Amino acid sequence: MNRDTICVQGGYTPGNGEPRQIPIIQSTTFKYNTSEDMGKLFDLEADGYFYSRLQNPTCDAVARKIAALEGGTAAMLTSSGQAANFFALFNICQCGDHIVSSSTIYGGTFNLISVTMAKMGVEVTFVESTCSEEELNAAFRPNTKAVFGETIANPALTVLDIEKFAKAAHAHGVPLIMDNTFPTPVNCQPIKWGADIVTHSTTKYMDGHGACIGGAIVDSGNFDWMAHADKFPGLCTPDESYHGITYAERFGKEGAFITKATAQLMRDFGCCQSPQSAFILNLGLESLHVRMARHCANALAVAQFLEKHPKVAYVDYCGLESSPYHALAQKYMPNGSCGVVSFGLAGGREAASTFMKSLRLAAIETHVADARTCCLNPASSTHRQMNDEQLKAAGVPAELVRMSCGLEASEDLIADIAQALDKV
Repeated sequence: MNRDTICVQGGYTPGNGEPRQIPIIQSTTFKYNTSEDMGKLFDLEADGYFYSRLQNPTCDAVARKIAALEGGTAAMLTSSGQAANFFALFNICQCGDHIVSSSTIYGGTFNLISVTMAKMGVEVTFVESTCSEEELNAAFRPNTKAVFGETIANPALTVLDIEKFAKAAHAHGVPLIMDNTFPTPVNCQPIKWGADIVTHSTTKYMDGHGACIGGAIVDSGNFDWMAHADKFPGLCTPDESYHGITYAERFGKEGAFITKATAQLMRDFGCCQSPQSAFILNLGLESLHVRMARHCANALAVAQFLEKHPKVAYVDYCGLESSPYHALAQKYMPNGSCGVVSFGLAGGREAASTFMKSLRLAAIETHVADARTCCLNPASSTHRQMNDEQLKAAGVPAELVRMSCGLEASEDLIADIAQALDKV
């Protein structure tokens, strides 16, 4: 099916007389007639459900839709995008291992990899998203287990060269894990360009209404774990914590990764999506293909207006022809990128502060990718503990404003921005 149709109808097909909408299975447990019936589920010899921390019918239906949208073979939902990224990495990494990651990624993920996972004994080498192939290959070590990046970085808005990073990852026998939150599978399918695992913060555009937090992991089914069995013992040797199952042998390339992440990590960490949140997420997915086009059109109109305004020092948006990432965006996302625009006020911190106070339509929020336009000046909010020099070093200078363009009329957004700039 076309992606537009998958957004509306993918993941769930009701039978005769069954609910047309995905039903909310709001139950922690599931009844069976015999212990033997349940035992087959615990041994992964039969399909079914026994406890919603591991799997739930509502969540699985929505995960199937996201897998279909990304062109993957299996998927799972998590409690948040942070949980999705942690599971995707920790599923194949352990103490003593190493990760190569793009440096321009979401600050929370940067902290997850560089601080929290470091405490677990997993090291990381960060590389610039624009690094050369030689610089990228030099970052690998014998114990490297994964490469990580974001299709469009939040909030830097850099565009990753997926093919370049996939080529390097595969040359070293490891998978490329891509966070595809900002473009969504409507505008980019990283698997088509060589990515092996795709993650999402479904909290953003997939939900699209600021209603529920969630995450997703999609396996492409393309990476041959057994071909690199020495690198991935967790997938390619018996798991003594789960009846001695060897995931890559039992479930093959198509299902090993998600099965292990469910049976092992979700079992132990419990970062599960609730059925209610999965239901809400699916409502957002049903209109994703329509909403993304409007988000992108509004963002481009806003970016073009800002680029010409004398009180704006610079604009970061890959849809602009002046963007250094325009060519990559056209290659990977020819139909649009995302609705987030970053720009700097020529008057610095004071100008940014005045601009933010003067907005009437755009709400000041830490959120992005919502139906409603929201705006943030990191220097006065999320990064307010830093001085101007530290802000610049962190890539969020004092004058920077990040605007997530919603679904309102573009002329109203521009009018609000214009009147706020007049106050500067």
